[in-house]
Amino acid sequence: MTKTIEQIAQKAKHVSPTLANLSSAKKNQILLRIGDHLKQNSKKISKANQLDVKAAEEMVKNNTLSLPLLNRLKLNDEKINQLSVYLEEVSKLEDPVGKKQFAMELDTGLELTRLSCPIGVLAVIFESRPEVVIQVSALSLKSGNAVILKGGREASHSNRVLFELIDQVLAEFELSGAVNLIETREDVAALLDQDEHIDLIIPRGSNEFVRYIQDNTKIPVLGHSSGICHIYIDKTYDIDKAIPVTIDAKIDYPSACNAVETLLLHEDAAKLILPQLIGELNDAGIKILACENTLKLSQGSQVKIEPATAEDWKTEYSDLVLSVKIVPSVEAAVNHINQFSSHHTDTIITEDPNAADYFMKRVDSGCVFHNVSTRFSDGYVFGLGAEVGISTNKTHSRGPVGLEGLVIYKYLLSGNGQKRASYSGENAKVFKHKKLPLN
Repeated sequence: MTKTIEQIAQKAKHVSPTLANLSSAKKNQILLRIGDHLKQNSKKISKANQLDVKAAEEMVKNNTLSLPLLNRLKLNDEKINQLSVYLEEVSKLEDPVGKKQFAMELDTGLELTRLSCPIGVLAVIFESRPEVVIQVSALSLKSGNAVILKGGREASHSNRVLFELIDQVLAEFELSGAVNLIETREDVAALLDQDEHIDLIIPRGSNEFVRYIQDNTKIPVLGHSSGICHIYIDKTYDIDKAIPVTIDAKIDYPSACNAVETLLLHEDAAKLILPQLIGELNDAGIKILACENTLKLSQGSQVKIEPATAEDWKTEYSDLVLSVKIVPSVEAAVNHINQFSSHHTDTIITEDPNAADYFMKRVDSGCVFHNVSTRFSDGYVFGLGAEVGISTNKTHSRGPVGLEGLVIYKYLLSGNGQKRASYSGENAKVFKHKKLPLN
């Protein structure tokens, strides 16, 4: 009998206390076992992915799926091998559960501690990229959280086979229900009503999609909105950094959420670097949409360039398209970014430490870089093992969300029959509030 969403959520809730109390050794054993199981079934994974890719190519031809989503969908041999690496890397990370964060003696024989613990049951909704099934499952299991996954329909075969391989291992450890997969839009609508069983939803998609989730559930939402990332080239720049970094940020993986979408140029820099920069961007196959000043500076050159509209400054292209704007100062660049950015990742290219300091302190984004590509914004790159997403929230967790973003804490108080009333009134006892060592 097919399980309902409520039954899936109930099962996840039921297994979560067992998962939360697994030893680090046991969790690592499970992760490595899943990794081995994936290696043994790499051909099965590839075959399922080929079915998805073939169907998706037809959807692209019929304009029912975007090319960037097709590109995110593909699992080549390198990516399939990487799936086991994600699990191995997460297994090497320090266990985030059971860490003593705070300890205090309130009074003699009355000790308070704060201990990290899993959130409980997560629901992660994502598009296209099937490797997310592995990344999120690895992080969820390591952090002691049960998880319900919902991938895009375009990756249904890939997601299903990856889930089945995970579930087979979990069954060996009597942990069925720790990882779950749902597949339809109707399932998502039902999922949003499970506030009794689900503790956190992590939607990965557009601003509109994240807003829809937030507006239709009582469950807390960790929002990963669009990736409108910027590079700003300051007046004091190194051309050997500025051009390669900009090109890398656009072409390394154009459909990624950390690819650059808008290039800002200081007006002094633009007069010197613009012809060569636009030329090299053109040579890399990048379409340029430019502000009026950029168009004027480019007159008479052989570069291909088109006018930008107001809409371009707030557009995530996820493709070989880049909007370009000239600004009068680093202050103007920061103002533009804070107005139009999705608060994901933004970079300054400069040799001026004061400008870099101003930019990095004033730009209001989860990741702010100096002289490097926006593509470095990634949980695996940051040494987090993997990520459940890149949060643009300002509460609980921000930027690439790894293990530390999947735990919360609880206060534990141990005493010997003390009463709260003893600490109020005429003969009230006085709290010591003495901090204790964490070891």
